[in-house]
Amino acid sequence: MGAGRAITLLLGVAALAGCTAVAPDPGFNDPYEAQNRRVHAFNARLDDGVVSRAGRAYVSVASPTVRTGVSNVAETLSLPRTVVNQVLQGRMLRAGSNTLRFAVNATLGFGGIADVASDMGLEEDESDFGETLHVWGVAEGAYLEVPFIGPTTQRDLAGSVVDIFLNPIDPHLEPGQRRAKLALRALDTIGERAEYAASVDSVLHESADSYSQVRLIYLQNRRFELGVAPPETVDADPMALDTEGF
Repeated sequence: MGAGRAITLLLGVAALAGCTAVAPDPGFNDPYEAQNRRVHAFNARLDDGVVSRAGRAYVSVASPTVRTGVSNVAETLSLPRTVVNQVLQGRMLRAGSNTLRFAVNATLGFGGIADVASDMGLEEDESDFGETLHVWGVAEGAYLEVPFIGPTTQRDLAGSVVDIFLNPIDPHLEPGQRRAKLALRALDTIGERAEYAASVDSVLHESADSYSQVRLIYLQNRRFELGVAPPETVDADPMALDTEGF
């Protein structure tokens, strides 16, 4: 997902904004909108002043091949956490597939630099503890925008905290290896930010109300990831909608 999660989530926003028209508001629970808007303004300034510039610098010095390798290694290192979450969700086939994907890329892929597993039909399949909580029946809760983290919900914020401790390989890493793992994830994130710069900028810095846009598309994207269908009808007052089903 620091500022990395904010940009990762915005990349999902960018993908939706770039490929489809924004659908009607599916309903949201935003009792902290005033505070959220202040945090959103801070995160937007952080993106404009730091993250987007770092992304441009990274792509200017790293070739596409290097960036792909960095992304592959970062994804491979996150797979054990995904496997743990899928086991907790009772999705054993998906957990087994990701275990095999990790083993293949960590060995035949030279530590994950090459994505050999995808060529074998073992496609990327991510998960997190926010999804685990959803499977366990925990409600979405209120929409939040958190400094450095960006758009989330109460459920997903709790999940993000648990995910910090859920990767079984982390306790076995030396301090230098842990720093290298974080650096790879940061490079991957800012590289994606640069790749989708036009779409992210159009939502975050050029729309008339970027807060509402990010909130709307983030919730749509996250609910789609979790397999939650939007309601067939939308109340005229979105604040009156019941989000318990999400």
